[in-house]
Amino acid sequence: MTELQFAEDVLDQLQEKHPRFHGKAYLFLLSALQEVMQGLEEPRHITGRELADGVRRLAVGRFGPLSRTVLQHWGIHSTEDLGDIVFALVDCGVLIRQDGDSREDFRDVFDFEEAFEQDYPWSPGI
Repeated sequence: MTELQFAEDVLDQLQEKHPRFHGKAYLFLLSALQEVMQGLEEPRHITGRELADGVRRLAVGRFGPLSRTVLQHWGIHSTEDLGDIVFALVDCGVLIRQDGDSREDFRDVFDFEEAFEQDYPWSPGI
């Protein structure tokens, strides 16, 4: 089995078990995780808050003012949804949970309207 076949099988499994989220939501969260990990001085376990903030930075960087719309299209409406995605990835064996990790780690990390609209880093003159 190639890596691509494995990835497609895992994505199919995620979509079957957790159809609430678009496949791109899982891939995007993994991309954010990778970026957060690359920004660390030394590899370590990251917190739910760190990952949620990484998702926000990556979304703003990739999608700009459409960030909230894109994430909502994928089924992500809150930071709690990010926790549900993380634990779906744990359930499918893609990520590893450590003792003490909880969906609660993602509760109310930030408000999507504030983060992606009210506090969006608009350029002057727009």
